[in-house]
Amino acid sequence: MADLALRHNRERDLAPLARLLADEADLALVNPNAKHPFDPLEWQERWLHELDDESYYVLDETGREVGFFALRVGVGPEVRHLTYVFVEEAARGGAGTQLAGMAEEAARALGAMSITLKVELDNEPALALYRSSGYEELGVQGNMATMRRDLD
Repeated sequence: MADLALRHNRERDLAPLARLLADEADLALVNPNAKHPFDPLEWQERWLHELDDESYYVLDETGREVGFFALRVGVGPEVRHLTYVFVEEAARGGAGTQLAGMAEEAARALGAMSITLKVELDNEPALALYRSSGYEELGVQGNMATMRRDLD
């Protein structure tokens, strides 16, 4: 896996995300409650609308967007909630570990002391990644596990 880079999406540009989530199955995995097909206005007004929401694009070695994630304010400003994580299929295979590290660095830069996330229990690759990255399971509700990692 080539080294990936991170671009803070300060301008809240959703055109690259619309391209990444053009496949309805990918969109349903990232946000099952979102309209299909991808609707940038809905994402601006509903999914990434809080002033403190921050989003990021994962870039390949050519600078092309190959992934995305957002860090929302969790329970208190010292906690960030990792959400809307996506890496296109061609960039998978090691990208998850890099993305987890980049998300932690981005959360630290925002003043976070810990990261929380929710992951589907049947998403074994993601569960294994988060566990190996030091996330602990806080609880399970339905098919979702809530996990947390304290940052040092």
